[in-house]
Amino acid sequence: MYFCTMRSNKFLISIFVVCFIGLLSCNKHAQLLKSTDNELKYQAAMSYYEKKDYNRALQLFDVLQAAYRGKPQGEEVAFYTAECYYNMRDYEIASHYYKRFVVNYPFSKRAESSLFRSACCYYLESPKVSLDQTQTYTAISELQNFLDLYPQSTLIDSANVIMDTLNYKLQEKDFNTCMLYYKMDEYQAAIASFESFIKEYPTTPHREEVINYMVLTYYNYAQNSIESKQRERYELALEKYNTLTYMYPDSKYVKSLEPIVNKINQELTNIKTK
Repeated sequence: MYFCTMRSNKFLISIFVVCFIGLLSCNKHAQLLKSTDNELKYQAAMSYYEKKDYNRALQLFDVLQAAYRGKPQGEEVAFYTAECYYNMRDYEIASHYYKRFVVNYPFSKRAESSLFRSACCYYLESPKVSLDQTQTYTAISELQNFLDLYPQSTLIDSANVIMDTLNYKLQEKDFNTCMLYYKMDEYQAAIASFESFIKEYPTTPHREEVINYMVLTYYNYAQNSIESKQRERYELALEKYNTLTYMYPDSKYVKSLEPIVNKINQELTNIKTK
């Protein structure tokens, strides 16, 4: 019983000490914010930043923005303000401050990396494929702007890798849209989407699959068309099938489409004999 009481007391004392230290720290920080000693604030902000206490560092950097505007320390304050937001994962605001840094300090040694970071913020905000891709398009545009301004940058490879990732996401988004039209039996929309997709992404890994679905779409379209339109659509289905066999002779889709092709040929024969 005595042992349990001792442990309980030690635990309470530990909590008290932690709370007391935290209270002192809060008071010290509050005093710093009210202080007129900007150099002290700057040193404290950098110390907070190095300790990854970005929230407190940011509070001090924000106060120092006006005080150091036009002064040598102003560049450091502006840069680390952006860095704090970035490390706190507030990417939208971080991008704003990185851009502002580049505008205010275009010849800074950090201007290049700041513009790159600004573009990366949009990349990090890019949502999953099923959602609206506005941020993805913006990220690609921002990265392209970076590449145009810094064509010799050591960050070019990183920028290109990120752009490839973003473009692949857009490609998957468009492919899913094509497949949605196909599954909904929206034949005209599906065909137009498949054609546009192949034109937009000529090297897509989905090309073989898309041609397969174009055969199926034209076939289903013909099946559900008036007689005067059937022949043309069956022939377009065969044309896509021939494209598939020419480009991908060993494709798994060639074999799976053979029953459909046989039906198409039979339908065309029936049309010609009428």
